[in-house]
Amino acid sequence: MIDPAVIAEQLQGTRGLAHKHDIAAVIAQLGLDASARAPVPVGDDCAAIADGDGWLLLAIEGFMNEFVAAEPYFAGWCGVMVNVSDIYAMGGRPIAVVDALWGASATSADTVLAGLAAAAKCYGVPVVGGHSNLRAGRDQLAVAILGRATRLLTSFDAQPGQVLIAAIDLRGGYRPHFSNWDAASTAPGIRLRGDLELLPAIAEDGLSAAGKDISQAGILGTLLMLLECSGVGATVNLDAIPRPPDVDPQRWWLHTFPSFGYWLSVAPGAVPAVLERFSARGITAAMVGVCEPHQQLHLRAGGRSALAWDGTRQTLMGCGRAPASQPETAHA
Repeated sequence: MIDPAVIAEQLQGTRGLAHKHDIAAVIAQLGLDASARAPVPVGDDCAAIADGDGWLLLAIEGFMNEFVAAEPYFAGWCGVMVNVSDIYAMGGRPIAVVDALWGASATSADTVLAGLAAAAKCYGVPVVGGHSNLRAGRDQLAVAILGRATRLLTSFDAQPGQVLIAAIDLRGGYRPHFSNWDAASTAPGIRLRGDLELLPAIAEDGLSAAGKDISQAGILGTLLMLLECSGVGATVNLDAIPRPPDVDPQRWWLHTFPSFGYWLSVAPGAVPAVLERFSARGITAAMVGVCEPHQQLHLRAGGRSALAWDGTRQTLMGCGRAPASQPETAHA
């Protein structure tokens, strides 16, 4: 039986969470924290820039050197996949990507580019330019994306009393070297595009205004990011989080990066409609907790509970919700 106190302790020391801690120093150095009253607070999956009757969405992902070295084709694929996911997580649709590729040689870069090209075709998002250096001594990759939304999902709009839904595509398996749960690279593009379309449709139909793409921080680490940005807490039932059979629960909750995985914060009355939309496309979604005003994350399992995070004493990214007196125009 899983002890939630053990999970709470292990969560504090994960590598993914450590990377998110680093964001706070960068934000402070750039003067982008909430105290600076920036018109577009940082901390979300994309920057959101007001544009006519909607928003331009801008994001970028850089990839760990060891990941690019061990899985060059999949790294190229992920260059498109994770950026596309960020755009949809904000209620938008992608327009185009650009890449920056450093390679030890043209030959070593070919595999990365093959994965990038295959994913661009699969997701229907063109690569429109970028930067390359094929004499860099080792392979490195970063990819940026542009998209557009008419109605945003943000990390800053979860409210106390709303239900937390975890939606994860369990049709897949772990990659050989890392805790990436791949339900995408062998799936039909038409299915992947249709699955992602659920997110902007949910936003545009007014079923949710708050969500987060599950990322390298892991399933629970990503939830902490959402809670911090919104200035709320939650009590979460670990056993209710969708999980494949025969997968180690600790690896799943703490380290897994699913190719399709999202947290949504939903008003109770909209929960059945949201769950039905995911179910209709074969994606497992479940109610796993409730947002609360105390800024703490409590984990429950097997009749026991534990405090995993106290947002009144701990800072993750330094991207907490700005004071209520500050007018909010967008979240990035």
